[in-house]
Amino acid sequence: MRYLDALYLDNAATAPVRREVLEAMAPHLTTEFGNPSSRHGAGERAANALEDARSRVAAVVGMRRGDIVFTSGGTEANNLAVKGVAVAAMLERRRRDHVRHPPASAGHIVITSIEHESVLRSAAHLEAVHGIEVGVVPVDRHGLVDPADVGETIRDDTELVSVAYANNEVGTVQDLVGIRAAIGRIPLHTDAVQAAGWLPLSGLPVDALTIAGHKIGAPKGTGALAVRGRVPIEPLLHGGGQERGRRSGTESVAGAVALATALELAESERVANAERVGALRDELITRVLALVPSARLTGHPTRRLPGTASFTFAGADGPGTSGEAVLLELERRGVLSSSGSACAAGSSDPSHVLLGMGVSADAAQTALRISLAHDHRTRLVDVAEAVAASVAAVHR
Repeated sequence: MRYLDALYLDNAATAPVRREVLEAMAPHLTTEFGNPSSRHGAGERAANALEDARSRVAAVVGMRRGDIVFTSGGTEANNLAVKGVAVAAMLERRRRDHVRHPPASAGHIVITSIEHESVLRSAAHLEAVHGIEVGVVPVDRHGLVDPADVGETIRDDTELVSVAYANNEVGTVQDLVGIRAAIGRIPLHTDAVQAAGWLPLSGLPVDALTIAGHKIGAPKGTGALAVRGRVPIEPLLHGGGQERGRRSGTESVAGAVALATALELAESERVANAERVGALRDELITRVLALVPSARLTGHPTRRLPGTASFTFAGADGPGTSGEAVLLELERRGVLSSSGSACAAGSSDPSHVLLGMGVSADAAQTALRISLAHDHRTRLVDVAEAVAASVAAVHR
């Protein structure tokens, strides 16, 4: 798709808001502006719209309406899942044991080495503040975690396992079914922010699932955590008890409606878009690898998101071509992409995802991620333009 005069290929960072979403949320930003907690007609209409959006999100992710907690996006939802489940379990353990005899363990959670920053930092917070231990499972050179490795990390006091459905930088898709089999009944959370619109969300063997609206055509600042009712969760935000006590604060009815609308549209188009865009992605990868000798594909060669193509450009005899330099040259040539996650704001450090996959620090600094749009806005002519610009940028 085009953005002003440029070819926009950074959809994994954010996607444009869909017209249908704007139209659906407009009444709740103008005439239907009631507070859903108010006990009058305007408030009741807002509450009804909120619950309708909750039901629609629940239908797409295959959970119950009461399982949906609307949030400000994926980062908050991941924080709520990781901190909320772990702290709730810790508090329950303390309640069971006498306060003068605290339990020997504050608890244990398991993550992988390539999780989103919001999961990594949530885990670090639990360890530093609450003494909850964190088990970190490595991945292979393609970014794939072995379910058996996850199972071997489990302890008697493990309260949560968190593994992203698909990685946000290289697009590798994890085996959640295998992970569920390896961990038994321990609560399993997955960050499905990048997977929404590309992969099925309903029927996953998970207890909690994170989605963010701005990846699928809703505005930034919209998201949800779907968490099954049987999983205790401690809120991050305390106040008026909204969202069934799991996330206090006046709800954004417009944001909830926007998320539900975008999610439904993405799901209805998912199979066709994944097939069509996946073919374009494969064409892009084939051409870049053929035309740029220093290019190396990162992520799994087949178990990857349909819209994500990621490369490094490290030379055999040197550190290679700076990814940031390639990005600047691409923008000069009218193509917008990224060097990886947009969430590591301002960081010049090499990607922890690539380092976790065994890529050297020098090679990781050459990373380039091209992420295609979900729908018809991505065409073969765009792929050809992206390839030509990438080849020219690297050579320059």
